[in-house]
Amino acid sequence: MEPIGWLEIIARIAQQLLPVWVALVLTFAISLRFKRRLGLYGKLFDSTIGMIGFAIVMFWVFTALFADWIVTHDALGQVSRMRNVVPGTPLPDAAGRYEYFLLGGDALARDVFSRAVMGAREVLRIAPFAAMISFMIGITLGLPAGYFAGRLDTALTFLANLVLAFPVILLFFLLVAPEIQATLIPRVMAGVLFLVPVLFVMVLLNARFFTQPAKRNLYVGLVLLFGLWAYSGLAFNADPLGFWGMSPNLLNVFVAVVFVNAPTVFRIVRGITLDIKTRDYVSAAQTRGEGPWYIMLWEILPNARGPLIVDFCLRIGYTTILLGTLGFFGLGVAPESPDWGSTINAGRRLLTVYPHPALVPALSLMSLVLGLNLLADGLREESLKD
Repeated sequence: MEPIGWLEIIARIAQQLLPVWVALVLTFAISLRFKRRLGLYGKLFDSTIGMIGFAIVMFWVFTALFADWIVTHDALGQVSRMRNVVPGTPLPDAAGRYEYFLLGGDALARDVFSRAVMGAREVLRIAPFAAMISFMIGITLGLPAGYFAGRLDTALTFLANLVLAFPVILLFFLLVAPEIQATLIPRVMAGVLFLVPVLFVMVLLNARFFTQPAKRNLYVGLVLLFGLWAYSGLAFNADPLGFWGMSPNLLNVFVAVVFVNAPTVFRIVRGITLDIKTRDYVSAAQTRGEGPWYIMLWEILPNARGPLIVDFCLRIGYTTILLGTLGFFGLGVAPESPDWGSTINAGRRLLTVYPHPALVPALSLMSLVLGLNLLADGLREESLKD
């Protein structure tokens, strides 16, 4: 049987992605219907660039969520006679029926389409959460540095500049190098970095409900309980129930991403805080007798949300590129992982003869980063109108 043409390949891929299309239509329909009640998120739909970026990002988010329904083969499995076959190649299955491999096979006889789909899950389970933890650390340190200034600001700024003085890629290589992985350094760094989000949420709730002791104790107690439970599993793989956990390779990538991104977020938050703390509403809160942490977290931080949300989107894009770079050099997650960087590296050796194993994940990576940048542009455009 002859390979099918590109029009039929695209039609079959679109059919496989049916759950994604349905989820996108529902998301846009509900968002457009209630956009006037959804704050900055709703205003995003007034920006054409923002909507395009949002659609691209949500396409990959839904692809990652529904990956198990979308894939046509096991992303790690090898199929007989599938090595380097071109897109649309028909091959007989165990029952003797022919099935088409939509985007062909790679040098190890694995389905390129399924690996690209599962690669989205690998990227999106790391980049957003690593960026979120980086933001929590940057906010936790940047707010007091800008608000109190003085020696605290000098010390924290010096430490941030010290980290930022290293070339980013070189610093990544050092943090995920096998020699470093064999030591306790990643676990110690994880123990420090992953504790900050727990402390951040506790301080946030304590400042908000300080005058309501019953609510404060309940909320802070719940955060402490679930936070330390997750912390023990993620940082030290010591969750007695086995619900929270992280492989050593994944932990090293998380630690490297958080450690590199947090100083940049710190500088942004510090600069915004230095500006906002001179505003009248901050002086009014000080006159009312509000505590410093309440002012920082509930007066300054909400008014800094626009630039921070924009930078958060960009930060996920930068993290995605860094993860792809690490995977390309074999320093990311497990070597057999379908993450896009590893897949590009595996396919580049035969790029001039069989380009599809490298081009598909490269275009996937490019489209996700493009979507995040467009989304950030749309959010910036709408936040300036506030």
